[in-house]
Amino acid sequence: MNRFEYVRAGTVAEAVSAFGAGARFIAGGTNLIDLMKYEVEKPGRLIDITQLPLKGIEEKDGGLRLGALATNAAVAYDSRVAERYPLLRNAILAGASAQLRNAATTGGNLLQRTRCYYFYDAGTPCNKREPGSGCPAIGGVNRIHAIFGTSDQCIATHPSDMCIALAALEATVQVSGPEGDRSIPFAEFHRLPGNEPEKDTTLKPGEIVVAVDLPEQGFAQNFTYLKLRDRLSYAFALVSVAAALDLDGDTIKTARLALGGVAHKPWRNTQAEAELAGKPATRETFDKVAAMIVAEAKPQSENGFKIELARRAIVRGLEQAAAGTPQSLSDKRIQ
Repeated sequence: MNRFEYVRAGTVAEAVSAFGAGARFIAGGTNLIDLMKYEVEKPGRLIDITQLPLKGIEEKDGGLRLGALATNAAVAYDSRVAERYPLLRNAILAGASAQLRNAATTGGNLLQRTRCYYFYDAGTPCNKREPGSGCPAIGGVNRIHAIFGTSDQCIATHPSDMCIALAALEATVQVSGPEGDRSIPFAEFHRLPGNEPEKDTTLKPGEIVVAVDLPEQGFAQNFTYLKLRDRLSYAFALVSVAAALDLDGDTIKTARLALGGVAHKPWRNTQAEAELAGKPATRETFDKVAAMIVAEAKPQSENGFKIELARRAIVRGLEQAAAGTPQSLSDKRIQ
């Protein structure tokens, strides 16, 4: 373990003022500590934010505000989340183990580093760790990698389940930093790799996540979170789908669809969502939209299977949402 300075902050202002080059905020540490052990992250200062008053879950403008330090377990088992945002609850419970959910925080979940064998191996080149060193995943071992939004610099995928649901719900991230407070729409919080794959989010230096706001519309009746992975327990998604529908009888009024395991950030195609509006909630409708989404996919040498997997998962997720039978209550198989 590399030597580092440890600071415990008592207020958000103290945490922000303590930040500097080489510093990292730490709460649950479920991702950062692993990265430090692998020598991927070598912070010169750790700023402990666990004492900040950010653990609450409160009513806010008809929705809910999740404090950045609210644990994944606290959010998943909050009665208001379970009743009004079951899509978020199911996504959280699909990820990690009970022990990790007890430690992992809302803010930390948003800041997980992307998944890639090469990123986690400090002995190999990686543009995320060392910009300009190359991306050996391109043309290398890339079965788990992205099929959307890639660049010639990086093809890593975003690992979070919780974030896929938050993207579909169109949450808002509240942050505080040296320049004051600001709100970031969830769709603008995470980045595609482009020419700066080392940057996972749009946070500015020294900014800290203080809360995540859930809107009033929670799609509590017609939703699903479908996670497809190599094994049922403790595995990251090869493809995941957060589907949410607002129906008028059998007609779709509003649709939200976010995919995980396929891009550097939670992946949404708002044009495809708009195509669903006003259409009947049928297999034919869902097939057309799924084909529209995967038409943009650009597979690598080993992950072409994700295109068909994603297409079928989108159809299955939308069918489950339309029927009001979320994945945890359904034994349907991909057709």
